[in-house]
Amino acid sequence: MLIKNNYNTVFIIFILSHLIVWTVVPSLSNINLPLDTIEALAWGSNLSWGYSKHPPLSALMVEIVFNFFGNQDWAYYLLSQVFVIIAFIYVWKFANLIFQNKLYSLCAIFLLEGIYFYNFTSPEFNVNVCQLPFWALVVFYSWKSINHERISDFILLGIFMSLGFLTKYLFIYLILAIKIIFILNLIERKTLNIKMFIPGTIFIIFLIPHIIWLFQNNFITITYAFNRTGIGDADFTNHIYNPFLFLVKQIGILIPVIIMTLTIIKNKKLKLINLKKDKYFLLLINILPIILIFITSVISGAKIRTMWMTPFYLFLGILLIQIFKENLNGNNLKKFLVTFLIFFVLSPATYLFISYSNEFKRTDYPGKEISNLVQRRWDENFSNHISIVVGDEWYAGNLSYHLNSRPTWFNTIENDLSSVTSETGVIYTGNPKILKKFCPGIYGTIKPIGICMIGAK
Repeated sequence: MLIKNNYNTVFIIFILSHLIVWTVVPSLSNINLPLDTIEALAWGSNLSWGYSKHPPLSALMVEIVFNFFGNQDWAYYLLSQVFVIIAFIYVWKFANLIFQNKLYSLCAIFLLEGIYFYNFTSPEFNVNVCQLPFWALVVFYSWKSINHERISDFILLGIFMSLGFLTKYLFIYLILAIKIIFILNLIERKTLNIKMFIPGTIFIIFLIPHIIWLFQNNFITITYAFNRTGIGDADFTNHIYNPFLFLVKQIGILIPVIIMTLTIIKNKKLKLINLKKDKYFLLLINILPIILIFITSVISGAKIRTMWMTPFYLFLGILLIQIFKENLNGNNLKKFLVTFLIFFVLSPATYLFISYSNEFKRTDYPGKEISNLVQRRWDENFSNHISIVVGDEWYAGNLSYHLNSRPTWFNTIENDLSSVTSETGVIYTGNPKILKKFCPGIYGTIKPIGICMIGAK
């Protein structure tokens, strides 16, 4: 049972427990890092202002970690949880501002364990996880900007908006929601606050390098986003089916949270939220991004993938507690905590079960073993180091991550062959039938991928 006036301690114990569990469990159960993490590491070996799929920030994050810890898998699981925990900390701070009651804040945080984005899928560091702290920070400093109007808050808001967008373009839905809230606030006040232009100005300035990169690379990330959502192939039925499917999936995601909420309320009747300034902010910050992405799906016929919604529910726990605040039953607190602990234990247990029972997972790929074989083959034939690996992010990216020389990854170097010689030290990965035809170096196959080595004798 929670002890009065010890809520801060309980919160600290919770986030540390979460961090330890979700760092240790995948570290022990996975042979290889997940696909998206390897992908980010491949990009990180060749830092740029953008990549074929996403903006650059996730790649920068993993590369910073690599420079400290190298190819230690646990470090990247830890990185994921650090991002989750930072988000939780700012959700906690925001909840304390809203409620002025740490029991309510703690219940709101505990509800997040009912959303599998923040536990079960969180070990895979990717652009979705990378968004989490910036999403929380943008919401936090948006509220502070509206309520306190300090220049420092507006500046920080602009910085975190920029960093969030440079993680994933989908962050634009939160930014649009914030802009709508700011406009509503201006209408309510009937006065123009020049400080509200600060975040947008900073946002544009921070994006300039990436925008230049987009022009230089034919807007390749935009093309990928359109292809990923299936907009180009959308017919009339997609405008109905995909939004409907989106709503169904969201309901499914929220079932555990609903169960947890029902355990702590004494009266199941819904009372309307008191729409004071901080309360309508809370309502809009939760529903506007979802409404906007739903409208996008309706208009464009886009398929919204479930994992894209990872940051959207960070403040749902606060909203639910606020809605049912008058109906919270202290006598049911024990039942609520038991339900929370069930989900807290069930998620890693399920992760372990799937990890050990499923034989066809990416995380079972023998990336380190294959890299050791490649390294031995290289050392037998060449005297220089491996400087470049070429191929897709998975096969070539695994080599880049595991090989001792940390070679730079390229998807292709067809446009820059003049700089590539045997002295460079290059490994090509790809279709073995194709590689075998033009490989000028040492050729071999590690099923199902061909390996072509070009080095100095």
